[in-house]
Amino acid sequence: MGRGQERTPLRHRVRYLFDRTLARSTGTLLGWLAACCLAVVVPVSTLLVWTDPDAPHSFSGRLAQVWRTSAETLRLGAVTGAPTRMLLSVLLGLIALLCVSTVVGVVTTGLGEQLTELRRGRSRVLERDHDVVLGWNDQIVTVIRELIAGRAGGGRHVITVLADRDPAQTETALTAALGAAHGARLVCRSGNLTDPDDLALVTPAAARAVVVLPAEDAHGDPTTVRTLLALRTLLADGPGPRVVAAVHDGRCLPAARLAVGPRGTVLETDRTAARLLVQSARRPGMPAVLRDLLDFSGAEFHVTDMPEAVGLTFEEVALRLEASCAVGLLRDGRPLLTPAARTVLEPGDRLVTVAHDDRATPLPDRWAAVDTTAVAPPGTVPEPPSRLLLLGWNRRAPMIVDTLSRTAGPGSSLDIVTDPGTDLGRALPRQEAPGPGPGAAAPALAVTHHTLDLAAPEALHGLELSAYDSVIALGEDHGTSPDGSDSPTLLALLTLRSWEERTGRVLPVVAELHDRRSGRVAPLGHTSDIVVRGELTALVMAQIAHAPELAAVFEEIFTVRGGALALYSADHYVLPGREAAFATVAAAALARGECAIGYHAHTPRAARRYGAVRLSPAKSERRVWQAEDEVLVLTAGPGRPGGAGPGQRVLPGPGRQRSEPGGPGEEAGLR
Repeated sequence: MGRGQERTPLRHRVRYLFDRTLARSTGTLLGWLAACCLAVVVPVSTLLVWTDPDAPHSFSGRLAQVWRTSAETLRLGAVTGAPTRMLLSVLLGLIALLCVSTVVGVVTTGLGEQLTELRRGRSRVLERDHDVVLGWNDQIVTVIRELIAGRAGGGRHVITVLADRDPAQTETALTAALGAAHGARLVCRSGNLTDPDDLALVTPAAARAVVVLPAEDAHGDPTTVRTLLALRTLLADGPGPRVVAAVHDGRCLPAARLAVGPRGTVLETDRTAARLLVQSARRPGMPAVLRDLLDFSGAEFHVTDMPEAVGLTFEEVALRLEASCAVGLLRDGRPLLTPAARTVLEPGDRLVTVAHDDRATPLPDRWAAVDTTAVAPPGTVPEPPSRLLLLGWNRRAPMIVDTLSRTAGPGSSLDIVTDPGTDLGRALPRQEAPGPGPGAAAPALAVTHHTLDLAAPEALHGLELSAYDSVIALGEDHGTSPDGSDSPTLLALLTLRSWEERTGRVLPVVAELHDRRSGRVAPLGHTSDIVVRGELTALVMAQIAHAPELAAVFEEIFTVRGGALALYSADHYVLPGREAAFATVAAAALARGECAIGYHAHTPRAARRYGAVRLSPAKSERRVWQAEDEVLVLTAGPGRPGGAGPGQRVLPGPGRQRSEPGGPGEEAGLR
């Protein structure tokens, strides 16, 4: 028999007939449902009656009992007697069943619509003094985690998230990443960030702070500006929530600041990340230091009122504080960081410190003990020439080249290695030939561009890696990688780590990653570190949302000064092998126009050379200082003079009298 004459199996024909019958109409479906119910209920009821010893003995009586049992099961009534009465009973039962089913259907539909509306996140949030986060990107978990930590122990705390995505998925993702947040509750809503009606769902006017996250798409910055304009229509003039936003491109920064108005702060993520990469290449260990300094888990920046310090010099206040490190002042809302040691505090000045909490502590009457015999001889720390290798290219690469060209020491060089076909545009600085005179200076930074297939590990083997002082490995921009992963950067790290193991040499590498989880599997060497894109900006945004007066401080440190935080060898401040209190280090730093805020103790045979930095140690804490130890200081920034030149001041002693204000050192600090 041919294939065309094969008989279809019976079960397939029955199933096809059944499906076709059910597809005809709702009445057919109800008919089949009734037939199936009767096919089960009637035989079972008959079996129950015939096996009941108390059932009627007559056949008609047993049939009546079967009817009553079936009718009670189907809720059709149990009236017996004349056929007319039984039909009327069935009719009433069907009408009652129809009414009840209709009511149940209406209630179920209404509840379903309400649940659907709740899942869409379209109900208005009725909260006050809550934190609002607008948008969604890779750093939202960091921002929310820090907002929760910043208000820990402050009672009930609500964080509302508005994003153009499903709120159920948003809440699930955040809960999985954050875990149980004691004392904090997440409320997620869905809407268009540029629509004032959707922004009104999270009640921004009643919030404590509003954080606008930068979008990662091609139109992210214009969207941020439109969001700030829409937010402005909901916030009345006068007191209101503090608004913190961020943009990627500095060209959109003026427009965003105009849109947010005087109540807000707008940060630039790309330039901040570029400066951090440069600073990490020059000062290995800085990413971990900044994470410790900007999160809420340890010591961080604070602005405190200290009226009892009025009339004292900054040096006296800094050395009297036992458990915190003074780094500057806020005078009329303007930051005055690393001021001259003889700067006198005036009424209304607020002290900027690094401390473990913001609790006000009385100013001690006594100075910390300073051992002047343990202080290292004063001297400058010039920026030595360096040779750097830049692997990869993205939108932050031109900013890295620009920063290096302006701050590199004379004789420095930068080799850029990109994939073939990469257009560097006008990112490379012009290499001007030195003049004919003997005093003509050569360019501070010599830049060379090479093209190699970075996806091939053997491509880097052709470079003379041992000649470089450090390597910067850039990640791809968001959306340029097919899977949006850090795979190219991880491959470059693996190749560099293999070279270190094969040659036995150490090569400091700082890698830019897109996902913090990639850092857990990154093959980092002894002196290597990672910079997670946007993480520093997220930490700063959370700090400003918690304390808006810090906005001017962070602007001065990360934008105006650019690289003002540095790790210097301890032998710049104290003699190696001498035991001294941290107050001696702080006094030596003040003599150089710097403010010491912590140190990193060298640990031999450590898995990672740059471990945790001890922030804001007690001034009385004593230890034997080694040349390998490092001191974390706040400086005037690359290429800027400090508040006091080395060797121009006498170190403080317990009996030294405070000098009068008005000297040249004070004027240097009031810039």
